[in-house]
Amino acid sequence: MNDHHHPVVITAQGAVRGLRRNGVAAFLGAPYAAPPRGAGRFAPPEPHAPWDGIRDATAPGPTAPQSERGLGDVDMSPYFGTGWSRGAEYLTVNVWTPARNDDGGLPVMVFVHGGGFVAGSTRAALYDGSAFARDGVVLVSLNYRLGIAGFLDLPGAPANRGLLDVVAALRWVRENIAAFGGDPRNVTLFGQSAGATVVGGVLADPRAAGLVRRAIVQSGSGLGAFSPEQAARVTAAAADALGVAPHADAFAELSDGRLVEAASRLTGIDLRTATHHDPLIGLSPFSLVLDAQPAVSVAAGLGADVDLLVGTNIEEGNLYLVPVDRYATSTLDDVRAVAASAHPEPARLVETYRTARPAASAGELRSAVLGNALFGAGSRALADAHAARTTSTTTTHRYEFTWRSHALGGELGAAHAMELPFVFDLAHLPGLRGPQALLGPDAPPADLADRMHAAWVRFARTGDPGWAPYSLTRRTTMRIGAEWTPVDDPRGEELRAWD
Repeated sequence: MNDHHHPVVITAQGAVRGLRRNGVAAFLGAPYAAPPRGAGRFAPPEPHAPWDGIRDATAPGPTAPQSERGLGDVDMSPYFGTGWSRGAEYLTVNVWTPARNDDGGLPVMVFVHGGGFVAGSTRAALYDGSAFARDGVVLVSLNYRLGIAGFLDLPGAPANRGLLDVVAALRWVRENIAAFGGDPRNVTLFGQSAGATVVGGVLADPRAAGLVRRAIVQSGSGLGAFSPEQAARVTAAAADALGVAPHADAFAELSDGRLVEAASRLTGIDLRTATHHDPLIGLSPFSLVLDAQPAVSVAAGLGADVDLLVGTNIEEGNLYLVPVDRYATSTLDDVRAVAASAHPEPARLVETYRTARPAASAGELRSAVLGNALFGAGSRALADAHAARTTSTTTTHRYEFTWRSHALGGELGAAHAMELPFVFDLAHLPGLRGPQALLGPDAPPADLADRMHAAWVRFARTGDPGWAPYSLTRRTTMRIGAEWTPVDDPRGEELRAWD
C-alpha cells in the first residue's frame, strides 16, 4: 500500500484509491459483489466483474434500498445513517487500516450493522472504523440486502439472501484483506441487533466454515429466526400487498421503490403458530428463515472452532418504549400482553418478574420482559450452546452493558444500541450528546469507551477480552459500566423462567 494522501490498493477485482487522514487509510464503497439488479436481487450474490484503472473509494457509496427510520423522541440518525442513498452498486465494504503498516498480518474485524433487517448502512456515523485502525486492527463494515430483497422467503429464490451477502463479503475479505494489511486467518465477525442475529446465523451456517476465527454478538439472538411456516405468512402478505404472485419471478419485475414501500406495510402480521411464537414479537416482519434456530445448530457443534463473545444491555426494551411515550404510561395489562406474545406461560412469567422485582414499575417490567424476549433469552441460549461445545482452542465470553444514558428525562437508560459508541470509541461525537441524543446530556464515564473498545480489540487479537471465560459450570459475565464487575451468574429467577 503506497503511503501518500490517496493510497491505492490492488484487490483481486482491480485497484481502489482511498483517503489518508490522521494516520488512518480509509477505502469507502469498495464492491465485494456484483450490483443486485432486476432478477439478481433475488439470486445469490455474484462476484463483481474486474475493472481497469483505479476505482475511486474516497466517498461513501449507495446503500441498500430502505425506508426512512425514526424512533419517536430520540435522535437515531447516528445509528440508521442517511437512509436510502440510491444506486445499484451497494454490495460494498468500507475498510479502515493503519496508513503505515509495512508488516501486515493485523487482526481483522468485520461489522454487520443492525436495523431490524430493513434499515441501516455503512454510512452511519456510529460505524466509523478509525479508532480500530488507530489501534492496529483492519476494520471492515459492509452493506447487505435488506427487507424484501434481503430476507423475504420466496419460492424461486434462495433463503436469507442478506446473510449470503455477508458470507460473500467474508469471502472477499479472505481473498483481499492481506493487501490492506490484514490477516485473513484472524477475522472477527461482529454485529449488533439484526446484524448480531446474522452473525449467529453465519456461525451456524456450514457455507461459512473457515471464514471466521472469532465472533461477537451484541444484542442479537440465537433464537431469533422465523420458521419456514412463519416466513410463508409474511410472503403471502407481501404478495397480497403488491398484487403479484408469491414467486421470485414476479417480484423481480417490481422496482426497488415498490418493494421498500410494501415492506413498510407488513407490520402487525400474527406469526404465532402451533409450535412457534414470534421471536421478534412484532418488531420486524423480517428475520433469518431457518429450520433450526442458530443456537440449536451451535449446540449440535457448528461454530465450535470459533471464539465467541456474546452480550446484551440491561435495559434493551427501553428503546422501544421510552422514545414513543409507552414506558411511563405502561400498565400491568401491557406487561401481561408482551408476556403473552413472548412466552408459553405468560402468567407464570409475569408473576416471577413481579416477585423478583417488587419495587419495579409496570414500565420497568414491560421493558424487562420485552428485552429478554427479543435479546436476552436468545443470547443466553447461544452462549450456553457454544460453551457446551468449546474445544481446547476456543472460548465463550459473556458481558452485560449497564451504563445508563440520561436522555429523554433520564429514562432511556442502558437501552438497545447504547453500547455501540463505546465499542467504536466514538462517545465524543457531538451528534450523540444532548437531551434527545443517544448518550444524553451528561458526559459518560471518561474511560468507558477506552476500556470497552480495548476489550473488543483484545478479543479480536487473542480471543480473550480480559475476563474469565463463560462455562456451564461457571457463567462468568462481565458487567460493563462506570465500574467493571465480573459476576459468576447474573441470571435471577426471572431469567431462569425463560430457560
